[in-house]
Amino acid sequence: MPAKRPSPSAKTKIAHSEIGRALGQLAASIAARHPDATSRRLILIGIANGGVHVVTRLQLLLREFYPEGARPRTGILDISFHRDDIDRNPIPKEFTPTLIPIDVTGATVILVDDVLQSGRTVKAALDELFDHGRPAKVELAVLVDRGGRTLPVAADYTGITLATAPSEKVTVVLHATDPRHDAIRVEPAATKR
Repeated sequence: MPAKRPSPSAKTKIAHSEIGRALGQLAASIAARHPDATSRRLILIGIANGGVHVVTRLQLLLREFYPEGARPRTGILDISFHRDDIDRNPIPKEFTPTLIPIDVTGATVILVDDVLQSGRTVKAALDELFDHGRPAKVELAVLVDRGGRTLPVAADYTGITLATAPSEKVTVVLHATDPRHDAIRVEPAATKR
């Protein structure tokens, strides 16, 4: 069961130890639901950009649950061309391209992201994924579920659940080499003067 936290009234930082526990729980839950990753062709795909860092951590943690050669493959999904706000947020000059290691047709794909809010990112990820084939099943794993859905999307695996206001900003930082520098920050909306 993911940790549930109340909405912060001021800037809040979630400690690296809690983030580590949440990532460990995500990995354990995935392994419990998919004990034989090879026979089911299990692929974990991080949604660029925040999901890439989460899927990298999960890949390391899943070594504990699967023998070498039987571990799930991982990839990256760029959703830039499927976003419904592309007119307000143009595609950056530097972006992470889609990289899927094997054919997704008939595979079980777990989309991985750092924060789930409206569900629009997940919808764009599904559109991009289905451009590459037809998976047998698609699941969703998120490090933080902050609520605020505008589309009917729910995560299959959740690390931390936060109750946040739509105006608050949730930032996830997963350090590349030292998890002691990981942080999740929740900041209230800036007040207008």
